[in-house]
Amino acid sequence: MQYALASQDYQRFIIDARDSLNLATTHQAFTVVQSVLWVFRRRLQAEQAIRFAQFLPPVLAAMFLQDWDPRQAAGPFLSREEHDREVRSVRPDHNFSSANAVETIAAVLRRHVRAAELDRLLTTFSTEALQFWRSAE
Repeated sequence: MQYALASQDYQRFIIDARDSLNLATTHQAFTVVQSVLWVFRRRLQAEQAIRFAQFLPPVLAAMFLQDWDPRQAAGPFLSREEHDREVRSVRPDHNFSSANAVETIAAVLRRHVRAAELDRLLTTFSTEALQFWRSAE
């Protein structure tokens, strides 16, 4: 059933992201969401990335996996500020990320998935992975 409703679920998610980021278009929100997903992906081992993608709604999973080289070594988790800077560096000419894009997208994601299951999954990765997807909400 998740694939039958994938487009509708994605539209709800991306509109929520657009509104939460105070952006004008869902195209702008797409780049921010994609950037946050990719910055997180860069910190995961291949097996972790696959498990995370399997948890995500279908369209977000596709965004997460797009252009991925699973042979790339996982990098370290950084501070929230450093992650936000890295998010802004993805497609910089088209990126409207705010200084708190990671936290904002974390809050949006948590509203559109089973947050407790997300937390259980992330704790199997690392404390830093769990912290990445925490929000102030």
